[in-house]
Amino acid sequence: MPPDPRRPFPVRTILGLDEAGRGAAVGPLVVAGVVLDSRKAGALTRRGVRDSKRLGSGKAGRKRRRALAGHIRRLAERVAIRVYEAAEVDRYTEAGLLNALERRAAREMLAEVGPVDRVIADGERLFQALAARSPGFEAVNDGESRHVAVAAASVIAKDRRDALFSRISRGHATEDDWLCGGGYVNAATAAFLRRHHSRTGGLPKETRLSWNWSVIRELARPPDLFRGSADPEVPCSVPPHRKDGGPQGDPLPRRRKKAPVR
Repeated sequence: MPPDPRRPFPVRTILGLDEAGRGAAVGPLVVAGVVLDSRKAGALTRRGVRDSKRLGSGKAGRKRRRALAGHIRRLAERVAIRVYEAAEVDRYTEAGLLNALERRAAREMLAEVGPVDRVIADGERLFQALAARSPGFEAVNDGESRHVAVAAASVIAKDRRDALFSRISRGHATEDDWLCGGGYVNAATAAFLRRHHSRTGGLPKETRLSWNWSVIRELARPPDLFRGSADPEVPCSVPPHRKDGGPQGDPLPRRRKKAPVR
């Protein structure tokens, strides 16, 4: 009698897929895949592996994720990671293809880890197309809360992003609250971006310029050419006019003399 596919026991290897940083305005997008033997999944559940967002974004949360990531790496059959910097995310976002970027990551990691019995990806609509073409591929919402393999991928992705973001933070060491904002759309990230812009006249290279956030739109727009002009009706770039009405250095066209009427 063939095994019942609805029972978990015949399934030996499960690949969980999840991401960290998709909604951030600053910093990379990280997608992770974790292959678990179903016999070891319980050990990770008992250690408290869960959706990485529930662990918090503060120092204690980062420390807890780092510890859990170590347990996951020790017990997992395979771990795969893809990192996409802000410029790459912008390129896909501006083309309306951010979902395609995550699907690309999933396809690459499927090829990297090799054959598995089951794949569970977080994001029903996002991965629906892959699920339709790949046997054993399941696309679900809230996967990190329902499947330990997806929760493990969530922790791995977020832990890698924590490490990358710490490196970014060290590059901006004068900003005390840079790290606590995590690059997400919040007051701490907004305060950092405003101070950085005030000091340098631009935005950090890790900023996602394609993001439709009012703070980025405000700081990324071209400078106001009218600002600082003595005459608010005249842009600074327009040279002063001569008495004859033409701008300095821009001679007026000569007028032809009319022939006298005979």
